[in-house]
Amino acid sequence: MRSAPPRRIPNRAVRSREYLTSDEVEKLIRAAARVGRHGHRDATLILLAYRHGLRVSELVSLRWDQVDLKESVLHVVRSKNGTPSNHPIGNKEVRALRKLRRVSQSAHVFVSERGAAMTSANVRKIVARAGRLAHLPFPVHPHMLRHACGYKLANEGHDTRAIQHYLGHRNIMHTVRYTELASDRFKGFWTD
Repeated sequence: MRSAPPRRIPNRAVRSREYLTSDEVEKLIRAAARVGRHGHRDATLILLAYRHGLRVSELVSLRWDQVDLKESVLHVVRSKNGTPSNHPIGNKEVRALRKLRRVSQSAHVFVSERGAAMTSANVRKIVARAGRLAHLPFPVHPHMLRHACGYKLANEGHDTRAIQHYLGHRNIMHTVRYTELASDRFKGFWTD
């Protein structure tokens, strides 16, 4: 007789929320940059995942032909039947990507030690390790960076439709979660 597989622990039992604040993301980036020979690659990976709300599959499939460093544009190809878009790349990202590009022999932006495209498992390990090194109070996974992007944009007051297109959501109901929890929408309710 076979025993039942172990039950998965619900996320809320492990962490109180499924996103990171901007400060936590910065700690994560700094922690990743300090580790090993590939600290710059790992920090850049976290930066891009956060700033562009990339899923792990989108991150590991990111190719240099999607990056226009001259025009500072990233062509984001979304998975899960999402809407592709062109995102502006900030100066910090351009500098980080140029540094990566100088040493890259691959068509992929993020490569493993052997020069092959990174796997999703590689990314999960990098982000989890950075979370531990940053002394974040809960375990971190890569999708938290996508959520962090959505919440940051919502808290800054960006239009829900614009966030929807930025994150590549086909259905706006997937985007509404970010604006529902945006604490800034209640600013000014009470004046003392």
